[in-house]
Amino acid sequence: MFQPVLLGVVVLVVAIATYFGFLPARAGSPSLFLVIGLPNVLLATFAVVRAKRDGVLKEWFGVRGGDFSIGFLTAAALFAGTWAFTKAFIPVGSPRDAWLARIYLQTGDPAKLRAHVALMVIGLVGMAICEEIIWRGLVVSLLEEKVGSRRAWLYAPVLYAVAHLPAAFALADPKAGPNPLLPLAALGCGFLWSFLARKLGRLTPGIFSHGLFLWCVVMMFRMWGPSV
Repeated sequence: MFQPVLLGVVVLVVAIATYFGFLPARAGSPSLFLVIGLPNVLLATFAVVRAKRDGVLKEWFGVRGGDFSIGFLTAAALFAGTWAFTKAFIPVGSPRDAWLARIYLQTGDPAKLRAHVALMVIGLVGMAICEEIIWRGLVVSLLEEKVGSRRAWLYAPVLYAVAHLPAAFALADPKAGPNPLLPLAALGCGFLWSFLARKLGRLTPGIFSHGLFLWCVVMMFRMWGPSV
């Protein structure tokens, strides 16, 4: 019984943080990163303590040759897939273009992001680490106790997407309606990162991939508006 309750708490906490973090009132404000980041840090800390107790912490953070290359290649594949998706389903000038605009307006003025590159690096890498610990570490381990390892890695991305569903309403556009982009990204990326953790038995390649992907879509090669 304990595992479903804890899973529900994780999903609920992230869902609440995601909703309030992406409300239009926080567009371009540092409070966006605090509201979303702080709950993730707390959950990741709990996950690390639990992993240390269970003796799997070293396994999670094991590093082997080629981990960075795997992270780089998978991040590139995710970026290419994201770019292709936006070109195919969110053409410029369509009402759905407002979905991308809302997300990037939420992150703030590119000039301000450029002026605080060091903080952005720390923030994006920290978010990647926390989310991999929570969703590919803690959540998968809790699911394994209930459904076994063969299915746990498949269920985890679904919960990851569910936790981001409130963002669809926080980032909604009056004409285009609820914004599905973050839940879809969580589902698609989550499957790949869960597969990496399942296949390689550690979180490190997924952390590299996650961090590089965030850097690309948030800073370097933005899908809407000028890049940083």
